[in-house]
Amino acid sequence: MSDSVVLRTIGGMLFPYILVYGLYVQMHGEIGPGGGFQAGVLVAAAFILHALLFGKELTDRLLPTWLVDLAMSLGVLLYIGVGILGLVKGRYFLDYSVLDPTHPAHAEALGMTLVEAGVGLTVASVILTMVRKVNGESS
Repeated sequence: MSDSVVLRTIGGMLFPYILVYGLYVQMHGEIGPGGGFQAGVLVAAAFILHALLFGKELTDRLLPTWLVDLAMSLGVLLYIGVGILGLVKGRYFLDYSVLDPTHPAHAEALGMTLVEAGVGLTVASVILTMVRKVNGESS
């Protein structure tokens, strides 16, 4: 597929738009359809498309394995960190009100945004790692 000039041209033009749409879905996840999981899948799909069209080596230079592993860890830590903060402050797991006790609405929006960001990072990283493992790569 990477030999087709048409596919490489159109795919190369679509790559940044897919990433931007993934970020849009991520940022509007708490107020509309979408969220971390959907955004993570979109971001991973953009990089998978890039690898199919331009080759694994170029994609690995654009998004190295160590960065994918770091994003996976940070995503889980972000999600768990927001939840643990509630427990540390004597509240429930994922009790967003501890983030801003004076403005519960702001705290809820911030908490959901942080949790969705953690989910998005983790999902994108896990999908990219699974694709690399299926293709026989070791990390």
